[in-house]
Amino acid sequence: MRINASPEALRASPARGHADGPAEPAPGHPDGAPASQVLLRLSGLRKAFDAVVATNGVDLEVRAGEIHAIIGPNGAGKSTLIAQICGEIRPDSGSIHLEGRDVTALQAFERARLGLGRSFQITELCHEYTALENVILSSMLKGGRAFGAWSDPRRDAGLKAQAMQWLTHVGLADRRHVRTADLAHGEKRQLELAVALARSPRLLLLDEPMAGMGPEESARMTRLLLGMKGDYGILLVEHDMDAVFALADRISVLVYGKVVFSGAPDEVRRHPEVRAAYLGEEHVEG
Repeated sequence: MRINASPEALRASPARGHADGPAEPAPGHPDGAPASQVLLRLSGLRKAFDAVVATNGVDLEVRAGEIHAIIGPNGAGKSTLIAQICGEIRPDSGSIHLEGRDVTALQAFERARLGLGRSFQITELCHEYTALENVILSSMLKGGRAFGAWSDPRRDAGLKAQAMQWLTHVGLADRRHVRTADLAHGEKRQLELAVALARSPRLLLLDEPMAGMGPEESARMTRLLLGMKGDYGILLVEHDMDAVFALADRISVLVYGKVVFSGAPDEVRRHPEVRAAYLGEEHVEG
C-alpha cells in the first residue's frame, strides 16, 4: 500500500518506542555491537530553502541492529533529510552524530569511510558494467584502491571472491555476468544493495528501495531486508506500508519537515490521526 495523505491531517505530539530483532551476521560484517548502541543521532536538524523549511528541528536516532522507518507525504522533507545525513546538503543548524562522532561538517565521502552506506530512490549504478564488476568497483573504492593502467581488477581473486559473496547474499550470484542495463528493475535494486554492502557499512540509508517494484519484487526485497536485521542499523524511507510494517522496529512520521510522531509499529497503528490519514483499516490490526 502506498501512502497518500494530507499533511494537515497530522498534528500529534511525539512519542517514542523501539523493538530489537537480532539476526545472523551477513558475510564479512563486523558484528558484536550491542543492540542499544546509537549509530546515528540527529539533533535539531534544520534546513530551509528561502521561505520553504524542508527540515524543522528533526531529532531522531537509529540504533545498532534495528530498522527505523520514516514515512510521510510527498514534500514532507524526507529526501532533504537523507541528503543532510549523507553529507550532500549542509544543514542550517543542528548536528549529525555517527557512532558518537560529530560528522555535521564532513563531506559525503568522509561519512562513507566512517561506515555510512546508501541506496538511492533512483538506481545509481554503472549500467555498462556487469553485476560482478559493479560490486568489485565498490569493494575497490572501500579500500581506497584505484584502477591501475596495467592491471585488471576483474582478475583479482580476492576482490572477485568478496564481490561474489555479496552477490550471493542478495540473490544475484547467477546473474553476475549480466550487464547491469539488462537486469530487471528489481534485480538492479538488489545489486545496488550489494554495492552498498560491499563497502562494509555500519549504517544503511535506504531511500525507497521498493520504488517502481511490482508485488513479487517488493516481497523479495522485503525478505532480503528482513534477513539483514541485526547486522546493520537501517534508516528506511519507504511509501510501501506493507513493507514498512513488515520491517520496521520503529517508525517516525515526518510532516512539513517535523517528526510529528515516533514509535513502535503497533503505536503507529493505534494513533488515530496517523491511522486515518495514512494507513486505512487494513493496517489497524496488523
